[in-house]
Amino acid sequence: MDLFTYFLEKEGDPLRPLADRMRPERLDDFIGQEKILGKDSLLRRAIEEDRLFSVIFWGPPGSGKTTLARLIAGETKAHFETFSAVLSGVKELRAVVEEAKEQLRLHRRKTILFVDEIHRFNKAQQDAFLPHVESGLITLIGATTENPSFEVIAPLLSRTRVIVLAPYGDEELKLILRRALEDRERGLGALALSIEEDALEHLVRTADGDARAVLNSLEAAASLIRERDGRSTQISLTVVEEAIQRKSLRYDKDGEEHYNLISALHKSLRGSDPDAALYWLGRMLEAGEDPLYIARRMIRFASEDIGNADPQALAVALAAMQAFHFIGLPEGELALAQAAVYLATAPKSNALYSGFAKVKNSIKTRGTLPVPLHIRNAPTRLMRDLGYGKDYKYAHNYAEAFVPQDYLPDELAGERFYMPTERGYERTVKERLDKWRRMREKPSREDEKK
Repeated sequence: MDLFTYFLEKEGDPLRPLADRMRPERLDDFIGQEKILGKDSLLRRAIEEDRLFSVIFWGPPGSGKTTLARLIAGETKAHFETFSAVLSGVKELRAVVEEAKEQLRLHRRKTILFVDEIHRFNKAQQDAFLPHVESGLITLIGATTENPSFEVIAPLLSRTRVIVLAPYGDEELKLILRRALEDRERGLGALALSIEEDALEHLVRTADGDARAVLNSLEAAASLIRERDGRSTQISLTVVEEAIQRKSLRYDKDGEEHYNLISALHKSLRGSDPDAALYWLGRMLEAGEDPLYIARRMIRFASEDIGNADPQALAVALAAMQAFHFIGLPEGELALAQAAVYLATAPKSNALYSGFAKVKNSIKTRGTLPVPLHIRNAPTRLMRDLGYGKDYKYAHNYAEAFVPQDYLPDELAGERFYMPTERGYERTVKERLDKWRRMREKPSREDEKK
């Protein structure tokens, strides 16, 4: 009996995907997510005591968001409605609200509304939920793969609890696979299939924490082996590799994972770890990130975290961007890798970043202070008569092209914004500045003696 015949003959299972058939039917059968579903957890008690609160399940694909919603539907006495952010709108929501009012009036039953992919709703659609969630007429369960902070409006977010679902661990995925192979009613148990350990490991590794993906891959491998040889019952690594081909890395260019990965790259560079920097760079490139976006971030890093500790860092980052422009993919990736290693191993200083931040804060708090008269431009006679440029000292007329003189507004005299470190080239800069500052202080000391 092949898979097609087997599942076609099963009543109520006309070719439903294995991942859908294997959804647990009881809360006790749910695998994983112990932090949120443990015996004494808030969510577990709320489900068992039928006192569910509005919640948004946030987690990667295949982490159990929809399954949890279905389990809640089965274990609560509330009226349960499902709503698709892709297919439904405000009109359909009104119908749900009217039904919720009838359920409450006639049967004293609350309504739980499950909204899949809630991040796909625009602001107006999300606003439509607010009064009904706030009044308690509807208990909202939202599911999203995107960071709710970015995708869900603040008023709705404040009226719900965000529960984070983690990707499945390797051992949890193995348990899910073995359960699917053994289950005769909903899984593949009737086919008496076995799986080699390295094939099991490969399924888990390529699933990237996604339970749906791992079951889809198992189903594909089972179909392949039955098509090849109706008598074979062992799933080998070769079969699994052929069935899976190549799985794309999980990545969303505009959402949470995008920011997580670029943050990991930036912090690895700052932490002077070239190995980690290369790894996160490779992850982003492999997932399809725009290489020029990465180049722009490395250029920013060269000024923010290295600055004058190694002035060459900015030139290296710019050269990497230009090199990529010139030769493109895939050869240009190596230029980005070279720049990443250079930045990671360069001496670090945020003195430039901190100094400029102080400048911006000073401007914000003190406003537009006037330019001192002696360093103002004096292109006209009137300006010269008003004192513009008077007593200005031309640095090149003095030894070492330096002369003590104030350049900041009077209110900021003596203020220091840029404080170079002792690292890298900044040590030289610091020595030079210290010498000039001593020279500035010398005339004032001589004045005090007089």
